[in-house]
Amino acid sequence: MGASKLDIYSDDINQMAIVAKVFAHPARVAILQYISKQDSCICNDIVDEIGLSQPTISQHLQVINNAGLLKGNFKGKSICYCLDVERFQEFQVQLNRFFNTTTSNCC
Repeated sequence: MGASKLDIYSDDINQMAIVAKVFAHPARVAILQYISKQDSCICNDIVDEIGLSQPTISQHLQVINNAGLLKGNFKGKSICYCLDVERFQEFQVQLNRFFNTTTSNCC
């Protein structure tokens, strides 16, 4: 596979693609949904809730975190995190702007 030429795209496009990658996998959506329903930051294991192995959950959490959608402490095995609601709102504005400026030019 060839190297991506991310530098030819604007920061907005690259950021939108990074967050879209999070929503492109059902396990990540399930993880986000579970975290969003908690009353406080999660400091325990969510493996039992999601039904995937710990390494798989960790990989998905890393993708979610890299997109800036989580806040918290990610040091070693002591992990406490919650959703970064402001980042979700920024993405929502970005997505709305994208769709609001898109014109229908086909059938």
